[in-house]
Amino acid sequence: MRPQSAKAKGRRLQQWLRLRLLSLLNVAPEDIESRSMGAPGTDLMLSQEAGRQWPYSVECKNQEALNVWASWDQTCANAGNYEPVLFIKKNYRPVLAVVRADHFLQLSTQKGDKNESD
Repeated sequence: MRPQSAKAKGRRLQQWLRLRLLSLLNVAPEDIESRSMGAPGTDLMLSQEAGRQWPYSVECKNQEALNVWASWDQTCANAGNYEPVLFIKKNYRPVLAVVRADHFLQLSTQKGDKNESD
């Protein structure tokens, strides 16, 4: 695959996630910015308001062959004060989110608590 095509494939995943977050959060379109391919840091830049509602640092990988651990290391290195989350995708497969197990368990427990009080 040509580098230009690979970058376009990665950009599609970033833009998909950006649009999905815009539909879920009550923020303006300029509050979530998709970074250019090859730019250092997180793949989505969130405004302070967006970061308060969704406190994650994002790395997106849309590749057929992926070293998950190297990608996770990159995600964590760019996370700063936010919780790292790695979104992975390959052709004909769904988008997956990789998070720390402890974080996932905490989220799933909180969701269960909310359902009990409804």
